[in-house]
Amino acid sequence: MMSILSTWSVFFAQYPLAWLIFAGVLGLLVGSFLNVVIHRLPLMMERGWAQDCRELLEMPAEPNATPPPIYNLITPRSACPNCQTPIKSWQNIPVLSWLALRGKCAHCGHKISVQYPLVELLSGLLTLLAAWKFGASSTAFAAMIFGWVLLAASVIDLKTTLLPDILTLPLMWLGILLALMGTGTTLSLQTAVIGAIAGYLALWSVYWAFKLVTGRDGMGFGDFKLLAALGAWLGWQQLPLVLVLSAGVGAVVGIAMVLFLKHDQRIPIPFGPYLASAGLLSFYLGEPILRFYLGSTGLS
Repeated sequence: MMSILSTWSVFFAQYPLAWLIFAGVLGLLVGSFLNVVIHRLPLMMERGWAQDCRELLEMPAEPNATPPPIYNLITPRSACPNCQTPIKSWQNIPVLSWLALRGKCAHCGHKISVQYPLVELLSGLLTLLAAWKFGASSTAFAAMIFGWVLLAASVIDLKTTLLPDILTLPLMWLGILLALMGTGTTLSLQTAVIGAIAGYLALWSVYWAFKLVTGRDGMGFGDFKLLAALGAWLGWQQLPLVLVLSAGVGAVVGIAMVLFLKHDQRIPIPFGPYLASAGLLSFYLGEPILRFYLGSTGLS
């Protein structure tokens, strides 16, 4: 296996254009799968919670109830949410199939959300960015995974205000594992672990301070875990930049939504997408941004 990876690494090093094409196609295909994750994972979580509640309350099974059909990220086959017609293979081609169908189901004409091609395009661009930045290396694949998970978590949070543990916690542990192995990251194990701890405690402290003052929840627990994951990947030194960037963008967007879209101030705005965006910016541009800030303020 290692010899095959080494051979491909040498090939892509010799032909960088082929590496970028491979990365772009890979990113589009992964983006198609991320759309499945974004749609199905919250439903899977809800079904799991319902089952847990039934077991906790010791509720008897309904008489003559048939076992629920298997529902996961693989089964059943993707279908139109309106007419339930299975999607054909050619209709799963990232971006192109959506354009060919003009954003509608081929069977019933129901509108297909623009989310699908947008997620595929964003996944492709994030994958290309990692491939261009780090070349054909383990660091590039680590950066790709980082971007894919943050993209899926952001869209799920936007749609449901949920940040699934099944995404944030493995991302945190992967960052720590990569630091331990010295693969795909320049962080030391100590820096990654402190980053994860500091990331969690930073928003945990803000949450409880806000709750004590106002009596209301200011954010979800998923935000703590996402910032812990970012700390494991970026190190504790980058966390202030992540918080400043995410808070700044979040404030601007929140005020714009209230002023122009008449957003109800009592309805919380998901913070996960701003954290994820700030994390990606810090991952790729953190050091230049800090150097620019320190230089412009005369602190360097």
